[in-house]
Amino acid sequence: MKAAMIDLTKTAREMIRNNTWKFEDGKFYQAFRNGVAGYDGENFLFPDSWTKREIKEGKEKLSFILGLDTDLNSFYAEISDSPFAFLAEEFRGLTVPASPSPYQALVEVIAQQQVSFDFAQRTIANLVRLAGKRVGEVYTFPTPEEIARLDEKKLREAKLGYRAQYIKNLTALYLEGKLNLDLWDWSVEDAIKYLTKFRGIGKWTAELFLAYGLRKNTYPAGDLGLRRGIAKIFGKKVKEVKEKDVREVIEPYGKWKGLLAFYVTCYDRKTELERKRR
Repeated sequence: MKAAMIDLTKTAREMIRNNTWKFEDGKFYQAFRNGVAGYDGENFLFPDSWTKREIKEGKEKLSFILGLDTDLNSFYAEISDSPFAFLAEEFRGLTVPASPSPYQALVEVIAQQQVSFDFAQRTIANLVRLAGKRVGEVYTFPTPEEIARLDEKKLREAKLGYRAQYIKNLTALYLEGKLNLDLWDWSVEDAIKYLTKFRGIGKWTAELFLAYGLRKNTYPAGDLGLRRGIAKIFGKKVKEVKEKDVREVIEPYGKWKGLLAFYVTCYDRKTELERKRR
């Protein structure tokens, strides 16, 4: 019942356009190393050649990526009497997309540092074409080994700028076992403290990584889009909304705070796009 509420069109619209997935005729398709699998809103779609184990793992991965077990009804009830109530109608059916793997999440989050979301998406797509493997019309996201094999000059062809060096260095540490990204059982606070010890990972990156890569109930409170969204909703100027102000209005929503922050960010993206079109 919960999955039936999910709006795949809206959710796909908010995903990073990285060439590893496609949305076609109401169906979402994701590239895996062993083929392309999909979901149509009711049924999972797998290649005939997949084994029972591959199908089971595919269902789990697609459910994770699309947030199929998100209890949206409870979330909408929670915000129904708040200044955020209008977001339930604006984005009804939207879930938070997540990365297929923690490593992919880290790379994609670093690529978003200090640039617009649109520019970041283009650089990530470039990287996928450079190092990923083609599977039909889409590509698999590069493995750490595949990215490690790219020299820095080649990596810079993705237009990642200084972020290319961060990705290269962190990939090496990950492959050496010196950077642990499997922080599933860690508290948000401990995970942030650990991750920010590494060069290239600041608080914003750590918070976004935990939300996007591990589905932790957190959000990057200092994010410009989130601050701007809060400013719009409460009739303030962006410069008046600091990180602590974002936390003051988001934290009371407890287990729904991460989802609410995502909805506010999506609201900002939508209104910014409308403003630029005018």
